Amino acid sequence: MIKGKISIIGAGAVGTTCAYTLMLNGLAKEIVLVNRNKDKAEGEILDMRHGISFVSQTKLSAGEYWQTADSEIIIITAGVAQKPGEDRTNLLKRNVVVFKGILESLKPYISDDTILLIVSNPVDILTYVAREITGLPRQRVIGSGAVLDTSRLKYFIGTQTGVDPRSVNTYIIGEHGTTAVAVWSATNVGGMLFDEFCQAHGCCADINDYKENILNSVKKAAYNVIAKKGATCYAVALTVSQIVECILRDEKSILTVSVPLTGEYGINDMALSVPAVLGEKGIEFILKLNLSSGELKDLQHSANSLKEIYATINE
Repeated sequence: MIKGKISIIGAGAVGTTCAYTLMLNGLAKEIVLVNRNKDKAEGEILDMRHGISFVSQTKLSAGEYWQTADSEIIIITAGVAQKPGEDRTNLLKRNVVVFKGILESLKPYISDDTILLIVSNPVDILTYVAREITGLPRQRVIGSGAVLDTSRLKYFIGTQTGVDPRSVNTYIIGEHGTTAVAVWSATNVGGMLFDEFCQAHGCCADINDYKENILNSVKKAAYNVIAKKGATCYAVALTVSQIVECILRDEKSILTVSVPLTGEYGINDMALSVPAVLGEKGIEFILKLNLSSGELKDLQHSANSLKEIYATINE
């Protein structure tokens, strides 16, 4: 069933690809694209409208902030572009200024049921900032977080083992960035624990080196794309579409989204990615994974690293 209205803030590569993907998947009755340069947003919308006869009927418009009123989901993709080789956290000071302005403009039009989906980077810190500024319950402030990182991990495992990535079950948790943590203790291929699968099928000579190389590939994936084409957009848009579908269709699916933590895994006062159940109200609940001692330590290190970076905002 097609539900209501989605607004997207930012008509750059990510925002427009998100709008296009949501249109193709027929996930909303209405999509509003808001951009500082309204001509850019209008041009993107016109381009999409001209192909509307090939897909489900969706009302598409380029609008102002006031036209986001009554949105079920507001997706924020706007921000300062990431430069080739630039770490996401280096974007922070430049992006927070832009981000705060966007949130202040949106606040009058956020309803009691609106869910904010943050995609702008650094996504974990900006998700935390979004909750601070809007005062929304944490279940309604969601970052795209490590959903894409988890997909990348499945892709790399699949290609190196010769298995369909959809048969790989795993998680990336923590920061959407350099301190991301792979939950190898919960990783399985077709129901077989990853270590057992590799041993049984001779996939690798040294399992620890194998894991380290795969995780490094995940961490470098975005930078490789940015270095070659300037920005990531397609996989991000598919990630956003997956999150939106889980919410609008009340799927109760488990995704590693970024959420402000209040004691889970011994972490407070920061948002980062952990497996959570998503439904029509946003975050339904957070899973309590039985992490290994090393994984828990790495997750807490990831949180502390983000807190240290967040503390530099007002320096």
